Amino acid sequence: MTTKGIPQVDVLYADIRRRDPLRPAMLVDVREPDEVAEVRVAGATQIPFSEIGARFTELPRDVPLLVFCASGSRSAAVTSHLIENGWTDVANVAGGIVNWERVGLPVERG
Repeated sequence: MTTKGIPQVDVLYADIRRRDPLRPAMLVDVREPDEVAEVRVAGATQIPFSEIGARFTELPRDVPLLVFCASGSRSAAVTSHLIENGWTDVANVAGGIVNWERVGLPVERG
């Protein structure tokens, strides 16, 4: 699925992909530190949206990337930016951590 040319996946698919035994996807959380301190997905890589311009090159190009934020708008912008800069296996997680929690996927708090 794509929205305005940005590949998107739903949270259930993202959870399956991160646990894929052959080629697990990396979850990339672009929420700010105060948001992550409240609730987070264990094992997600955190690069705040406010720092992504300076740090996006830290992300691997040989691993599928699934980018999420609170609801999906910031992560869509980051996904678009990565694609524009040569990443090929990257998608936005539609609905972000709000949907992640809504469907009952595991999170850590505090």
